[in-house]
Amino acid sequence: MERILVKIRFTGAPIEVGEIVLHERKVFFRYKDDFLARELSLSPLYLQQTIDIQRPETEIFDGLFGVFSDSLPDGWGRLIMDRALTGQGISLANINVLDRLALVGENGPGALSYHPVRNEVAGETDNIDLDAIVLAANRVLAGKSSDVVEELVRLGGSSGGARPKIIAGYNPSTDQLMSTANALSEGYEYWIIKFPATLDPEDIASTELAYQKMALAAGLEMQPSRLFTGQSGQTYFGTKRFDRQGNDRLHLHSAAGLMNDNFRLTNMDYGHVMDAAFRLEQDRTAYEKVLRLAAFNVFAHNRDDHSKNISFLMDALGNWRLAPAYDLTFSQSSHGYHSMTVGGESKKPGQTELLGLAKSFAIKKPERIIDEVREAVNRWPEFAQASSVPQDSISRINRDLNP
Repeated sequence: MERILVKIRFTGAPIEVGEIVLHERKVFFRYKDDFLARELSLSPLYLQQTIDIQRPETEIFDGLFGVFSDSLPDGWGRLIMDRALTGQGISLANINVLDRLALVGENGPGALSYHPVRNEVAGETDNIDLDAIVLAANRVLAGKSSDVVEELVRLGGSSGGARPKIIAGYNPSTDQLMSTANALSEGYEYWIIKFPATLDPEDIASTELAYQKMALAAGLEMQPSRLFTGQSGQTYFGTKRFDRQGNDRLHLHSAAGLMNDNFRLTNMDYGHVMDAAFRLEQDRTAYEKVLRLAAFNVFAHNRDDHSKNISFLMDALGNWRLAPAYDLTFSQSSHGYHSMTVGGESKKPGQTELLGLAKSFAIKKPERIIDEVREAVNRWPEFAQASSVPQDSISRINRDLNP
């Protein structure tokens, strides 16, 4: 693949955005004239609104602009894609970044799609067996062959993150799940369902649900979430997708892709996210939203707070906003550091650093935000018990929280 067409669909028919071209191992992009006339900026910081041919300033996204790299799977999703390709006898050495975008096609996050689409997908099937999926995922993680790799590709879409997951249709009224890669049936919503990775604790699903409840109490915006139960009785965490509104879509851009940040080797501070959020939203309340998220991650001991775990959404009119928080749970790190710094501190950031960050952006009465978050984190045992977290885990996590 040397040339690929990018489209975007909010509602109704997709709109042609531009073309990505691979030439002599370098990636170039050019907007379509008609799209530029709409005055929609897909990536305001590094992708210019011009008819000129553009090339990214960084190579950290395999030569792509960050906004297009956001469509590609990482972690689990890339593992499954690679297994599917090698299972068909295709050498990964012969697959370039445009081939991967073509494989994503219309099934990626957000509103962008890539054509031609090479993966023909089925429509809908009922009766998703959650236990069978997690067993197959574990075989893949263990390096063993799986008879359902193609099914995992179809259900997983272009999923990111380290944990196995699928994208499914969920009907809250009938409590039914349906696998779907096309339009939703009436009454169904797009949901993501996660499965434990090999080293995850058994209660990771209930813990993430408790964190969702705790984050809501702390004033963060989050999507509806719940536990799904397999026939074995094992539970899996699920959450409604925030880049879908029925069959309509919102454009999604991660903080990593927006700001050219390698989230695995990041030097990003929450102050950078604050600045980007204000530039996109043009509203000072954006500072407060990021401060609240930073405070939650600090006090609730979520050290996996990297720039790929923060995103922004744009609607069909070009209005941007900080996406609802996601992937919030108790997490350690290899060296005991937060992925992002808070006012320059990543080892043990606390109220001092949060207040310093707030002062840098002239946030009024930041103590109110910080106190609201601390009060919610203090209620961890309450949210954990309501989410069926085992008592030993409640106590273990409570010892590490920083209220």
